[in-house]
Amino acid sequence: MKVKPLGDRVVIKNVENEETTKSGIVLPGSAKEKPQMAEVLAVGPGGMVDGKEVKMEVSVGQKVIYSKYAGTEVKIDGENLILVRQSDILAVVE
Repeated sequence: MKVKPLGDRVVIKNVENEETTKSGIVLPGSAKEKPQMAEVLAVGPGGMVDGKEVKMEVSVGQKVIYSKYAGTEVKIDGENLILVRQSDILAVVE
């Protein structure tokens, strides 16, 4: 199934990386904070959103940092995806 976001929405997927402490202990998923780095999977067309012209600044494949409590989590084809507004994306990681 393919997801096509509308307006200024962006579909992202969390980038999971194993986290270890300075002493070398690997932290399990339950001990870690929710990651805030994600990969962009799909981008909406932008256009007029809430009476303002929105130009999409992100593109598919970029890694981004987003607000901690932003977006709506959905599960599609067994993958956990997040739908966020472009304004909830804080930075692009290069």
